[in-house]
Amino acid sequence: QVQLVESGGRLVQAGGSLRLSCAASGRTLSSYHIGWFRQAPGKERNFVAAINWYGDITYYADSVKGRFTISRDSAKNTVYLQMNTLKPEDTAVYYCAARTGRLSILSYEYTYWGQGTQVTVSS
Repeated sequence: QVQLVESGGRLVQAGGSLRLSCAASGRTLSSYHIGWFRQAPGKERNFVAAINWYGDITYYADSVKGRFTISRDSAKNTVYLQMNTLKPEDTAVYYCAARTGRLSILSYEYTYWGQGTQVTVSS
């Protein structure tokens, strides 16, 4: 079993940047695909970005393409989500999740989840 802990969320002004981290304990992340999802109040959890176990394949939601970058550092057992040019509509709780098998953008296909980190973008 792998435990995931997100960090880096905070209040930021529109146009600003944040880097979220997804750190693992219990097992190495190197054999897992990692996805980032977000959930705004009263809305469903939506896909943001995903990276395969090797780090050479990435997927992005259209709403964040060109602004967000997902990456991984195997030595630190951590996956990052660099978020630039933030907009108020990016406000949400951001979750990272892990799975084996194929890389996926579907939240229900992920096995392990973190507790989330709050990102608030003010206008």
